[in-house]
Amino acid sequence: MVERRRLILGGMLALTCPQAGAATVVRHPQSEAQGRGAQSEYYAVRLLRMALARAGQHYEIQPAAFKMGQTRTLLELRDGRAIDVMWTMSSNQREQELLPVRIPLDMGLIGWRLLLIRKRDAERFAAIRDAAELQALEALQGHDWPDTEILRANGYPVQTGSDYAGLFKMLASARADYFPRSVFEVWNEADAFRWDDLMVAPGLALHYPSAFYFFVRKSNTALAAALQHGLERMLADGSYARVFNDYFGEVLRRSDMAARRVFELHNPLLPEGTPLARRELWYHPALRQKTKDSR
Repeated sequence: MVERRRLILGGMLALTCPQAGAATVVRHPQSEAQGRGAQSEYYAVRLLRMALARAGQHYEIQPAAFKMGQTRTLLELRDGRAIDVMWTMSSNQREQELLPVRIPLDMGLIGWRLLLIRKRDAERFAAIRDAAELQALEALQGHDWPDTEILRANGYPVQTGSDYAGLFKMLASARADYFPRSVFEVWNEADAFRWDDLMVAPGLALHYPSAFYFFVRKSNTALAAALQHGLERMLADGSYARVFNDYFGEVLRRSDMAARRVFELHNPLLPEGTPLARRELWYHPALRQKTKDSR
């Protein structure tokens, strides 16, 4: 009888007490671009998984139960509802409302922009030689993207839309002249929307310093510290560089940034805490080209 009571009590405790070493669930967003070759999403998920595996605790990552636009995603994270972490471009407002993990996930590639255009306009864009010529045309961006404010602050007119797929339709129907996209987005998108006669403009690029971070809600300092620790370990053991090259090596070769005419823009949204002094965190096409030529 005594032994039976002990077994019953042990079973009740097992039901009411969390098991030692139980995983902490970390929910991340689905993307509106999911299923459209948005390599950046799968890259971020892989980094998230690898960083948390090196954090010294047991984490389990799960996608959110539903897709959300960017504004909704930011609100869900800020208020601690549907997600625990997201990856997005940094800005002063975002760093005020959320807690950034200040290691750029893409070495700043989010700020290296190629121009998606209509194929019939290829010659017009190939003839552009200075920023003023491009500023005479109208760019296209999402209405709630930080890039919209950056472009406008630098004298580039911008038309906006709210639907991801709809932006490409706007470009195809000549409601804007070009659609600046990051080098890790533009080639997949050009292929996905090739039926709309879209292409990457030859010989041109825009650049503004920009950071693409993991963000957590302000109070979740433990998760931020775990991500920081995990990413620093990835930088130290070389796995960050390997994953970066796995995902972006081919698009960077295809983009040939060192051979393009690059128009530099100021980023008024770049927070003061951005670790620009850590040069190992940032992509530098001129330095990579110099290294390549000196072999």
